[in-house]
Amino acid sequence: MKVKMILSIIAAALVLFIGFGLYQASQLTQIEITKRVTIRGAKKEVFDMVKYLNNFPKWSPFLVQDPTQKIEVKGTDGEVGAQYHWVGNKGKDIGYQEIARINELNSISMRCDIQKPFQAKPTFEYNFTGSDGNVTVTQRFKLSSALIDAFFMWLFGVRKNMEATNEQGLQLLKKAVEES
Repeated sequence: MKVKMILSIIAAALVLFIGFGLYQASQLTQIEITKRVTIRGAKKEVFDMVKYLNNFPKWSPFLVQDPTQKIEVKGTDGEVGAQYHWVGNKGKDIGYQEIARINELNSISMRCDIQKPFQAKPTFEYNFTGSDGNVTVTQRFKLSSALIDAFFMWLFGVRKNMEATNEQGLQLLKKAVEES
């Protein structure tokens, strides 16, 4: 009788955990993270640091997290269609980002295609405001996920990690421009 009661309590707790997790995950199927940084420098210099993918290693938070990451730029760097490919974590992280749109000195849109460790297609939008001397870069990250993927993102606290990584990237961008 005690075993049956214990199993019932475990089953009820599991159902509650999964139900709560799916509820939380439903709020993660559409993630949008907006971060800003103000950089001392010329607007063109700040803009070009993002526009030219060969500059990304200077401010990539992913390269800081995995310095052994292998990278390659394909296409004409700084133009729509240029791609920044990466293979990291001993082949466990694979993907690329591609310049989708450029509005010179105002905005750059990029789309990513992540194949490992999971499949995702997030987008980044960079907007540049201000003038020479103080340029504010606003980064908008968007990711759509299926409910099951969102459940695992909730379970492992992925949103918090994404926010920290995006903030780290913008701080590295600031440092790369201001120290060049």
